[in-house]
Amino acid sequence: MWITKCALVLQKQSIALIRCSLSEYVPVCRPADPNEVERLQDFVLCSQRLFVMTGAGISTESGIPDYRSEGVGLYARTERRPIQHAEFVRSQDARRRYWARNFRGWPQFSSHKPNATHMALYNWENNGKLHWLVTQNVDALHAKAGQRRLTELHGCTHRVICLGCQTVSSRVELQERFIALNPSWNEQAYGVAPDGDVFLTDEQVSSFRVPPCDNCGGILKPQVTFFGDTVNRELVFSLYENLSHADAMLIVGSSLQVYSGYRFALKAQEKGIPIAILNIGPTRADHLAVVKVNARCGDVIPKIMSATEHLQENVS
Repeated sequence: MWITKCALVLQKQSIALIRCSLSEYVPVCRPADPNEVERLQDFVLCSQRLFVMTGAGISTESGIPDYRSEGVGLYARTERRPIQHAEFVRSQDARRRYWARNFRGWPQFSSHKPNATHMALYNWENNGKLHWLVTQNVDALHAKAGQRRLTELHGCTHRVICLGCQTVSSRVELQERFIALNPSWNEQAYGVAPDGDVFLTDEQVSSFRVPPCDNCGGILKPQVTFFGDTVNRELVFSLYENLSHADAMLIVGSSLQVYSGYRFALKAQEKGIPIAILNIGPTRADHLAVVKVNARCGDVIPKIMSATEHLQENVS
């Protein structure tokens, strides 16, 4: 009896800790409306070839902050803005500042793990429900979960590209080069940003050394689409092709404020493909959706997956 009580106390403490960690980057929201969840479940069950798009709202529950969430996003917490593509390309100082902050934040950022929603979507792929998944995130969490039918629309911070010769290498390898070049550099940082870096002053980063490309001596950049840059046209058209073979589109954890993601909702509407949305707060595509659920991804997606699989087993 005493052991049981202790177990219950520990369980409650664990739940409290999880809620506390979630509250840091996940906006406060009411529990999902059961009627809306049921409609979303029916929407998913009726689809045989589902095209899923995910955004930052799916990864906040893994401890990665986003930009726009009310009260908890980077824009709400600080006046800091992400680096612009043009600034990174033209300014050596900007690159040094970016890489120093990224170097300090990398160990924590790269250690984040997929959460229940990532794993549920991976299971959906295994069960043949998911036709394709495109993510706007650059955190590699879908890949870590095992997702194979996957396109990382904005690239991935776990890869590095040379702007000169286009050679792609591992971010882990670059971290080792940073350590070798900066053996005594140990500046204290604070905070964390959505793209994996931390906050450092210009004075702190002034002595940080950044290596060139091993192959051609060119500029190294994360293989991600920075703000002010554009997504590769061929990649967009390949995703349009994938979307054309889908019978429904589900948007999870994205406000779609960035056009590179919103365009796929517009394309789905153009093709007559029904859209459902799960997100905390309004999105740019709410007027296009036949189902909209305002809730935390982790409170809805895993449950829908389980219910859907159960219904399919009963039918078979």
